[in-house]
Amino acid sequence: MMGEGMEEEWVVSVLRKCSNLKQTKQIHGHILKSGLRTDPFVFGKLLLHCAVSISDALHYSLRLFHHFPNPDTFMHNTLIRGLSLSQTPLLSLHPFIQLRRQPSLSPDSFSFAFVLKGVANSRQLRPGIQLHSQALHHGFDTHIFVGTTLISMYAECGDSVSARRVFDKMSEPNVVAWNAAVTASFRCGDVEGAGDVFGRMPLRNLTSWNVMLAGYAKAGELGLARRVFCDMPLRDEVSWSTMIIGFAHNGCFDEAFGFFRELLREGIGTNEVSLTGVLSACAQAGAFEFGKILHGFVEKAGFLCVGSVNNALIDTYSKCGNVAMARLVFQNMPGARSIVSWTAIIAGLAMHGYGEEAIQLFHEMEESGVRPDGITFISLLYACSHSGLVEEGYVFFSKMKNLYGIEPAIEHYGCMVDLYGRAARLQKAYEFICEMPVSPNAIIWRTLLGACSIHGNIELAELVKARLAEMDPGNSGDHVLLSNVYAVAGKWKDVASIRRTMTEHSMKKTPGRSMIEIDKAIYCFVAGEKPNEVTKEAHEKLREIMLRLRAEAGYAPQLRSVLHDIEEEEKEDSVSKHSEKLAAAFGIAKLPKGRILRIVKNLRVCGDCHTVMKLISKIYRVEIIVRDRSRFHSFKDGFCSCRDYW
Repeated sequence: MMGEGMEEEWVVSVLRKCSNLKQTKQIHGHILKSGLRTDPFVFGKLLLHCAVSISDALHYSLRLFHHFPNPDTFMHNTLIRGLSLSQTPLLSLHPFIQLRRQPSLSPDSFSFAFVLKGVANSRQLRPGIQLHSQALHHGFDTHIFVGTTLISMYAECGDSVSARRVFDKMSEPNVVAWNAAVTASFRCGDVEGAGDVFGRMPLRNLTSWNVMLAGYAKAGELGLARRVFCDMPLRDEVSWSTMIIGFAHNGCFDEAFGFFRELLREGIGTNEVSLTGVLSACAQAGAFEFGKILHGFVEKAGFLCVGSVNNALIDTYSKCGNVAMARLVFQNMPGARSIVSWTAIIAGLAMHGYGEEAIQLFHEMEESGVRPDGITFISLLYACSHSGLVEEGYVFFSKMKNLYGIEPAIEHYGCMVDLYGRAARLQKAYEFICEMPVSPNAIIWRTLLGACSIHGNIELAELVKARLAEMDPGNSGDHVLLSNVYAVAGKWKDVASIRRTMTEHSMKKTPGRSMIEIDKAIYCFVAGEKPNEVTKEAHEKLREIMLRLRAEAGYAPQLRSVLHDIEEEEKEDSVSKHSEKLAAAFGIAKLPKGRILRIVKNLRVCGDCHTVMKLISKIYRVEIIVRDRSRFHSFKDGFCSCRDYW
């Protein structure tokens, strides 16, 4: 029989190996039977394991805490820590307050650090200020651990002045505190301040350089990020991944691909972060060919067993217009599929307009025992919206709350407004907004305004625009949408009035931009851009295409797609130069016969371009896949996969 000390060590060692709640409960049962139920050391380790180490055991740790007689400071801190990292981080205040009320106990530095983390994660400044005051009272204001957490808390809550004040009062800040001050400046949008703090750092470690790198990349300061990267005395996998992800997120896809290639040339091992980063760039750019090459690399390097990489491949293939390959990756995933994997493939089907298939897959997910979350329902409602499945969408919206207990977020309400709006049920969409239990934000109203623009409802569009003018008066997109409604109706005086307002307030319309991948390089076309060798070739080929469409298919431009009161000839010239037409023309000129044209556009495809793509696919016998702002259009043999419902 083991002695008491050996028994404790054995229990703790076995506890560390428990990977789920079921196994942990078995150890708990042993603890109860062995007489260790009142041992604070063993019980504290059990509580820590449930609160922090196992993702779905926080509720169990709460029960354990309330059943233990006289929990000590460590146990209180454990519960504070677990709650601070949960979906409801502000609840970490409760065990902290309970700790302060215990006459025989008092909070220590860990108590304050953990509860401040909870406040930071909930972005609640008022309780953060109160906790700062209490830290001063208990003498922890100069404690490096608490001080560093205070800096982060103020930064998360958007108070850069207080964050800097806490840092400046530190007598001897260590490198962690300096890094926190740099991060705080970036978090509050003070890029110049971050550079100033970094420049004054007496000692920098690799983390310091990576913090600076990530901050510049996230702020879109790619030139400064590149300079820091070049100046770094040592670069690790995090440094390379940061550059790849930073360029990808800022739309510089060729640069992201270039950094990944350089990473391989340098012989630095890739990891799942760099791989998911470069796959994300492929997804955003629609770089299907490069994505296929990466898939082969992933397979050879042994990363197909990594869930996040598989999920990135599903997303990449979906957004590159090959949903069949996305499904193949999903079906071949080793082991159990996570909720992220199921949601990724459902979202992929949704954006391609395969509403019925997305619903079928959702039911398969339910049958497999995987519980959907709020993001899954967003993808599902999106699928219903883009397939005209109005009644089905309403059923799922109700099921989300009634069956799964998921309270609808503003995104779910937005999906329902889009569902009704696309189906031309504009009055229903308006009534739905008015009956929402939460206040509709500008995105909700903007969704309805977009539907009014598509279906030409002037009266409702004016009403919605008035609401948006109160909430977000400087948004140029709202003015453009209302201008579209007036233009389609031929109300050119109203169009001119809106354009005048936009000019007076220096508002600019987002230009149409389309990208196409040719020989693993991304070519971008922007309507009205200055000519260069590529655009000249695209324009010449497009003129040839348009002449053939007129001669062989009787094509006539849909001038209602031009939103200016100009002469008919000018309208034809304007509509013929839309960026997706130029991208398609360049693709036909450069790609070999039989290759699919894959185009990514930042705005909604207009009616005239949609017609032209159908005609090109028929006359030139080519498949064209266009991803616009909200969905995919697959053109083949003169038809589109959206069935003209977009």
